[in-house]
Amino acid sequence: MKDMFGSPGSVSGLMLRIGQCLCAAASIGWMVSASGFSSYTAFCYLIASMGLQVLWSFGLACLDVYALRIKKDLQNAVLVSLFVVGDWVTATLSLAAACSSAGIVVLYAKDLHFCTSDKMHLQCRRFEISIAMAFITWFFIAISSHVMFWLLASA
Repeated sequence: MKDMFGSPGSVSGLMLRIGQCLCAAASIGWMVSASGFSSYTAFCYLIASMGLQVLWSFGLACLDVYALRIKKDLQNAVLVSLFVVGDWVTATLSLAAACSSAGIVVLYAKDLHFCTSDKMHLQCRRFEISIAMAFITWFFIAISSHVMFWLLASA
């Protein structure tokens, strides 16, 4: 298999996983800091999706640290195919959660003018930041799943 940016067991792969983990955790943090988030199913789905992403990314980051520490090659077909499937599943869930949450915020902010009051304006800003972090997380996952797919295809 080729040595690509973001490949498992490399420093760039570790940085990509840490970025995914941190952005997903930040998305969760911003969402739970807004009062009333649990009233909306899409926001709860976003938290669940980002929670799964934190676990997946943290696990793979630990695996990357282990591989870098003992200088082990993680690029075999079985392991990379597992990474491909895991990245595709978490990428799909993360994009769906970010899009559905963004739709709710747009509905409430632009159509229903829910965010015009001073009290709700702060909550809406927290929702927006959380959703932006979810989209950044998805971007990192998209890079990772693309790299894993090409690694698997080159095997």
